[in-house]
Amino acid sequence: MLQGSYASVQGARSREDFRDEVVRFAHSLGFTSVGAMLVIDRGIGRADFDGVHNAPPGYEEAMQDLQSVRRDPVLQHCRRQSVPIIWDQATYTEQGLGEMWEEQARFGYVNGIAMSLHLPEGKHFTLGVDRDRPLPRDRQELTRLVADLQLFAVYAQEAATRLLCPNVTEIVVPKLTLREVEVLQWTMEGKTAWEVGAILGISERTAVMHLNNAMHKLDAANKHHAVVKALKLGLIH
Repeated sequence: MLQGSYASVQGARSREDFRDEVVRFAHSLGFTSVGAMLVIDRGIGRADFDGVHNAPPGYEEAMQDLQSVRRDPVLQHCRRQSVPIIWDQATYTEQGLGEMWEEQARFGYVNGIAMSLHLPEGKHFTLGVDRDRPLPRDRQELTRLVADLQLFAVYAQEAATRLLCPNVTEIVVPKLTLREVEVLQWTMEGKTAWEVGAILGISERTAVMHLNNAMHKLDAANKHHAVVKALKLGLIH
C-alpha cells in the first residue's frame, strides 16, 4: 500500500490532490495530523514558502505567537538538520517549553516525527506527522515508520516543487515605507507598539499608525497576519 502512496503523491495534478495524498499517507502510518511545506530561498534573508496540512480548526490561530514558533525545538531541528526528529513532551520540557507543548497537545499534537530535505538551489522540504497516541516502543517498528516517512518525502517534494512553488512573477509586492518595514520587523520580534515606539524614537500612537498602514497595504486581518505576509514577500527577514 505504501508503494502506491509514493506513486500517487508523485502523480498529483493539483494542490488539492497533493494535500489529499499527503493526508492519506499520514493516516496509513497511523498519524492523525500532517503538514508538508516547501521553502525556496531567494537570496539573503528572503524566502518563498507554501504548504498543505490538515490542522484542526482553531490550531493555527492558537499557535500564531511568532516568538514561540521561532523557539519551537522541532522546527528549529528541521531548519538545521536532515536527520528526522522523533519528538514527544520531553522534547519541549527539556528546553523549558512545557507550556508550548501543552497548548498544541490540546489539538492532538502530542507525539510525532518530523524531517526536512535540504536540497540544491536553496530548496527545502519539511514533512511532519503527529498524533495523540504514544509512538511505538518497538525500536524496529519505529525505525520502519521513520524510513517510510523519509522515502515518502523524496517523492512528495518533487510534487510540492511542481505544485506549490510560488511563481514570483505573479506576486504583487506592496510598497511599504521604511518606517512601516521597521515597525513590522520589531513586531515580528514580539515587541508591543509602546516598545517599538521607544526603540524607533516615535510615539506609541505613531507606531500603531505605521502598523495599521502596513496591515492595510498587505490586506492583512491583524498584525500577526501582516508579519506572516511580509515574511513571505521578503519585506522583512
